[in-house]
Amino acid sequence: MKILVSGSTGFVGSALCTVLRGRNHQVVPLVRGGEAAGEVRWDPLAGTLDHEQLEGIDAVVHLAGENVASGRWNAARRQRIRASRVEGTRLLAASIAQMQSPPAVAVCASAIGYYGSRGDEVMTEESGPGTGFLADVAQEWEQASAPMRDRGIRVVNMRIGVVLSPIGAALERMLRPFRLGLGGRIGDGRQYMSWISLEDVLDAIAFALDNQTLSGPVNTVSPGHLTNREFTRALAKALGRPALLPVPAWVVRLAMGEMGEDLLLSSTRGEPVRLLQTGYQFHIRPSSQRSSTCSDARALFAAPRVSHACKLQSRLLRGAPSGPSLSDGQVPGVQANSSLRGIDSGTGYGRARGGLVGNAGTRAHA
Repeated sequence: MKILVSGSTGFVGSALCTVLRGRNHQVVPLVRGGEAAGEVRWDPLAGTLDHEQLEGIDAVVHLAGENVASGRWNAARRQRIRASRVEGTRLLAASIAQMQSPPAVAVCASAIGYYGSRGDEVMTEESGPGTGFLADVAQEWEQASAPMRDRGIRVVNMRIGVVLSPIGAALERMLRPFRLGLGGRIGDGRQYMSWISLEDVLDAIAFALDNQTLSGPVNTVSPGHLTNREFTRALAKALGRPALLPVPAWVVRLAMGEMGEDLLLSSTRGEPVRLLQTGYQFHIRPSSQRSSTCSDARALFAAPRVSHACKLQSRLLRGAPSGPSLSDGQVPGVQANSSLRGIDSGTGYGRARGGLVGNAGTRAHA
């Protein structure tokens, strides 16, 4: 397949491109700035994208968007966050809608922040939108893909949670205070954290590309519900450090403002109903006992003893043993050939009964 990928230099996008190329798909990065061979240039802020360069594309994965956690939200940063998602999607959707032969499917990133802060209420794809800056942006973000849907393209809006990986910045930022023995719950710790592993994000995108019955909003989060208090305990245990210094909510608000409220204190308990209903099998198997969700899990990431991040994941996720090498088309923390297998064969996503799909037992080192 010839697949256009925006956000190809980001954390998820770069991993996806590596896996796609390893599965012999032709990746066409949609890039700003210089245009190298095999790339398509666009400028979402200036509104420039030549739709004729997109002809021949079979599928689109649209992941572009400014990092929401890169700095305190002032008026200028909020505008950049919104424009990078909403205006970029509008430009891409309008350009694709003008193509003579448009792609059959477009998988577009959205965010679990669509639901806002809802306490312990379970959020399914049928739940209404929340309030707040991120919820408002997510609503506009999804609405911006409408021209592709009107053109008859199957559009999937992936409402992605916090992506955890031993190579990811989100988990690394969480680790720093704990390594110093300064970690603890945030606020009262009762807020829910909707998270997902990198491996499942890649497989869920593949599943969405290939599964003809999947369209519209899709909660791209783990089915295991964790509060901040539960996550903190698992992290502290994985590091062998105490978790005795909670961060009061007022400190978060004072230091980080609206960003801290939306990213650290809000509670979103997302449930991946559409993925489960359409047959996706996660790489995790949450315990039926909520109190054991962390402690009953086994290793998902590569080489679980290599880093503290991997040790944490061994408490959060189930998976297969680590293996000795990194195969072609594989990214650290992602099992060899597990992602995007279904695009070629139409079978097997996520976790198979005999182990993870693909080359079971072979894992990359983090």
